[in-house]
Amino acid sequence: MAWTPELEELKKRTALSKRMGGPERVKRQHDGGRYTVRERVEKIADPHSFREIGALAGIAAYDERGELKDFTASNCVFGRAKVDGRPVMIVGDDFTVRGGSADASIREKPMMAEEMAREFRMPIIRIIEGSGGGGSVKTIETKGRANLPGQVGETRAYHLMTDNLGRVPVVGLGLGSVAGLGAARLASTHYSVMTKTSAMFVAGPPVVARLGTEVGKQDLGGWEIQTRSGAIDHAVDTEDEAFACARKFLSYLPSSAHELPPVAPSTDAPDRPMESLMTAVPRNRRQVYKIRPIIETVVDEGSFFEMGQMFGRSIVTGFARLDGKPVALLASDPFHYGGAWTAEACQKIIRFVDLAETFRLPVVYLCDCPGFMIGKQAEESATIRHGVRAMAALNQTTMPWCTIILRNCYGVAGAAHQPAGRLSLRYAWLSASWGSLPLEGGIEAAYRAEIEAAADPKAKLAEIEDRLNKLRSPFRTAETFWVEDIIDPRETRKLLCDFAEIAQRALEPVQRTQPMRP
Repeated sequence: MAWTPELEELKKRTALSKRMGGPERVKRQHDGGRYTVRERVEKIADPHSFREIGALAGIAAYDERGELKDFTASNCVFGRAKVDGRPVMIVGDDFTVRGGSADASIREKPMMAEEMAREFRMPIIRIIEGSGGGGSVKTIETKGRANLPGQVGETRAYHLMTDNLGRVPVVGLGLGSVAGLGAARLASTHYSVMTKTSAMFVAGPPVVARLGTEVGKQDLGGWEIQTRSGAIDHAVDTEDEAFACARKFLSYLPSSAHELPPVAPSTDAPDRPMESLMTAVPRNRRQVYKIRPIIETVVDEGSFFEMGQMFGRSIVTGFARLDGKPVALLASDPFHYGGAWTAEACQKIIRFVDLAETFRLPVVYLCDCPGFMIGKQAEESATIRHGVRAMAALNQTTMPWCTIILRNCYGVAGAAHQPAGRLSLRYAWLSASWGSLPLEGGIEAAYRAEIEAAADPKAKLAEIEDRLNKLRSPFRTAETFWVEDIIDPRETRKLLCDFAEIAQRALEPVQRTQPMRP
């Protein structure tokens, strides 16, 4: 006897689950310029690759005969899929069902998504809108009790959410108003993107208003706030752009820390002409220059993928390819504080080099650092404390490292241009300059008596400057092998491609001698 009645029941329940919050709420989602969660999954995954798990989980209503009368699906949709042919986990919030709050959620669903990503070593993409399964004031009434944060199941969910950061690539997409647990899930990622109409906050405007501050969603947690604070890596105009960013980010990384990053075919010659680099750094040491054209010139064409552009802006971070091989790229940006390390830049460096270490990416650093930022604001933001933590992060890395000193390399922050205590490669451009501190501004103090005693103080100052500038020539440093190589800037791409090639020989995935446990 065929199982036709049961099959029909399965089809009926599946159809009801795909109804989500109903036509009116789906229309409201579309009218707000947002896709539904299922549309988002279809957009980001390879066609027909999504295999949903737990579609039948939700709240059912039955008639007096025990027959199904109505069904509301859980507001979490998750499953396996492929992105650019590679298996991933996708988990998304359905805002059409109670705005993604806890009283419409089944917490085991997002937990299982995290567990599957961990155990099967797959990247996870979190599509977040609403509270992401977090609480609601109405939860007290619907559950009949107040939730005590940190219950066993809840604690495990938090553990899985953060533990995966050391195991698999984690991407977060904020595609609406994201609050509470949703904000934590979005921030607990390696790469986060939000649309410019979205907002993220620990607590929304109505809650903040109880503190006496009336503020709108965008002023409280809009994209400009969150990207400048470093809570979110990138903001885009459309959801489709967010999906494209997620796919590109993942293309540089292995599926887990147990593998090596994927090497791609390259048609960009390592020795292509680099004439523009000869004039990239101006002779006038007070004149700034643009670092991104230099980056775009030395890496494979179109391969630079920047992250965190609005935060810690004296440092540029992102992925790139060199002859097809992925690298993590750090670069000083003299347009912001002359490239000096601020407290925010140091935080950005720590997170980025940790990411490179987790997923076995060699590091390239284009250095133009005059030192730590100085002044009252720098002291108030504890720049030196964040700075030494950044130095520790660099020194703790084991990844192959190559530094190109473009211009300045001064002071304690300058000393952190490469990891201490182990081999790294280092090249200096003809424009490079270094020392314990810059000569500018220091000569008058150090040679005050000699200058004041001179018949022509201005001529004496110029004489001392000329003498010291000759002594600080990088060629003098090269004589003692304190710098290994001074190069023609036009050699840079070829040397970096060589570095990326030999670095592959030193890369090994993470090895664990015991099973991974939560």
